[in-house]
Amino acid sequence: MILVAGPYRSGTNDDPALIAANVSHMTDVALSIYRMGHLPVLGEWFALPLVEAAGSKQIGDAVFNEIFHPIAVQLIDHCDAVLRIGGASKGADEMISTGKAKGKIIFLSQEEIPLFAER
Repeated sequence: MILVAGPYRSGTNDDPALIAANVSHMTDVALSIYRMGHLPVLGEWFALPLVEAAGSKQIGDAVFNEIFHPIAVQLIDHCDAVLRIGGASKGADEMISTGKAKGKIIFLSQEEIPLFAER
């Protein structure tokens, strides 16, 4: 399982359309990784429904911050690797640092990921 870590809010000024574009890019990369034979995952897939259920009113409020990054950090425990994509992002950089600290494989480009034949 490979965690795809890229910008979510960075460079968006919290514009929903730009955030959606960031998530779409990460999802496109995840699809490509899946087609390479791996199981991709985004922290957003876990965090965003919980953030909403917990009553977050806006990105960056206390409820959002309680859940959003901590979910991704926890998710790394269940992943074999972390792939860093996209531009500047403190959150994505945190996922790489956490992955390194937990002994996970770190990929800095999709081209580094080997094909996985079994499925």
